[in-house]
Amino acid sequence: MFRLSTRSQYSLKAMLDLSLAGGNRAVSGRTIAQRQGIPAPFLEKILLDLRRAGLVVSHRGAQGGYRLARPPELIRVSEIFLAVGESLTYPEPQPQQATDWVTRTLWRRLSGLCEQALQSLTLADLYYDVRSRMATDAEAFHFIV
Repeated sequence: MFRLSTRSQYSLKAMLDLSLAGGNRAVSGRTIAQRQGIPAPFLEKILLDLRRAGLVVSHRGAQGGYRLARPPELIRVSEIFLAVGESLTYPEPQPQQATDWVTRTLWRRLSGLCEQALQSLTLADLYYDVRSRMATDAEAFHFIV
């Protein structure tokens, strides 16, 4: 029913990659793109949006790249989505007849609940989920959102 856009998925993957890399170490966009299977030109646009929103900081030079601007506990998933131009609410279906008010009411409630969940969920919450999966699957830096 609800789907995340490719842009949303890639932005979450990039932010999770940065959180897994650690706070002080900058990671190049190319490295993130390779690890996460994201087209590099598309990722650079996403990283630019995340930088403009103050979620990541960029560093130039040979050891340059990106790192999180704040600890993962202070970054909400809703902020990530808004930074890359995604909406937190879903459009209501248009009523076809008078009885469709039930569908519209349900859709409004679902949309509100999704918005609340995205605002309460932090990057740290997802980070710990990924770390748990990596520990059980013995995977290194490969995850799918």
